Amino acid sequence: MSERLVVIGGDAAGMSAASQARRRRPADDLRIVAFERGQHASYSACGIPYLVAGDVGDVDDLIARRPEEFRERQQIDLRLGSEVLAIDTDRREVVVRDAAREYHEPFDQLVIATGGTPARPEVPGAVLAGIHGVQTLDDGIRILGYLDRHAPRRAVVVGGGYIGLEMAEAMLRHGLDVTLVDAAEQPMRTLDPDMGALVALALEREGVGLRLGERLTGFAGRAGRVTAVHTTAGEIPADIVILGLGTRPNSGLAAAAGIDVGPTGGIRVDRRMRTSVAGIWAAGDCVETLHLVSQRPVAVALGTHANKQGRAIGINIGRGYATFPGVVGTAVSKVCSHEVARTGLTTAEAEAAGFSTYSVVTESTTRAGYFPGARTIKTKIIAERTTGRFLGGQIVGQEGAAKRIDALAVALWHGMTVEEMTALDLSYAPPFAPVWDPILIAARKAAEKLTDDR
Repeated sequence: MSERLVVIGGDAAGMSAASQARRRRPADDLRIVAFERGQHASYSACGIPYLVAGDVGDVDDLIARRPEEFRERQQIDLRLGSEVLAIDTDRREVVVRDAAREYHEPFDQLVIATGGTPARPEVPGAVLAGIHGVQTLDDGIRILGYLDRHAPRRAVVVGGGYIGLEMAEAMLRHGLDVTLVDAAEQPMRTLDPDMGALVALALEREGVGLRLGERLTGFAGRAGRVTAVHTTAGEIPADIVILGLGTRPNSGLAAAAGIDVGPTGGIRVDRRMRTSVAGIWAAGDCVETLHLVSQRPVAVALGTHANKQGRAIGINIGRGYATFPGVVGTAVSKVCSHEVARTGLTTAEAEAAGFSTYSVVTESTTRAGYFPGARTIKTKIIAERTTGRFLGGQIVGQEGAAKRIDALAVALWHGMTVEEMTALDLSYAPPFAPVWDPILIAARKAAEKLTDDR
């Protein structure tokens, strides 16, 4: 008798799990039903800011696989516009609501891939038209529609994280006057303050007005549409508002069903992505995972992790063996010509995890200094005192800067010291790097400082 697999969530984690399971088990052995409450599945959520900016020309370009591909080629019963309301772990069924009815769907195995919930401020006026979150493809489509219908002149972006930076650029690309509001003294709280200050300078150079250290207190409107943003420092006129306040794991369904949720708010899973209830798995932005440097649980919303976690689940359901060991916290972003990257722990995170740290910041160029197009790049290395163990890295620069973070991520993954990093055999040619790559310069300076301090 065949098993029934139910997947809640039709994007990266959920459909990766479903597809991998199908590759290993035919339809007569495993029936797969996937529920997605939106109208799109298997798309690149990370590409939404670039769709809005115009870098991506069409909505379809962000869709990895169309629904009919899952239904016809893989025999996965993908049901769009279908929201799972509850999970009954005793009866082994989920409660589903679509446009026509509410019904129960049984399962033998269940994958929870409910994603993240964008933070919405609980302040006056938050329901006014023209205030947009950026979470789903439908959100991106709505923003484009609002820009076309209302031709706004002034945009306010609330939140200075990755989405905030990317959407600030998108609004600039539409010719709007852009103001960014953040309660912190510097944007990009995932960086150390000195590196965040470089991001603030870059934003100002691109024409973004900064209102830092100001807390959002509400919105004003007229005829149901937003006209201004109120902060602790005053009023900012706005014709459109973009919320970039981050996300939290959407673990409510799991928690209500008695499935363990961790301190981050994400669903607890083991290395194979199993939850606390047998036969129930979870992946993506709704779970918490292990930070391999701090050895603490973290919730990280990234499509890369979601795809890897979903793939591991599909292999395991397909009677194979796969694990997701954890993360080191690597991320990149950009605003116009400026690039931002990080991996590992910030100084504050490292100190909170019990490390005694020191750091160095170096300035170099992305190419040989004499080669046309060379741009400035600043690299920060954070290491453990006495041992020189590499704990984290941050990069702010222009074209050719951000992807260098990958070399730091690999060094971090393998637990290297800054002294060991100085010997890395990194590529060199004048169009791509100076003879001493910026990564090697930073590692060398960090190793020298460790020696001087001993």
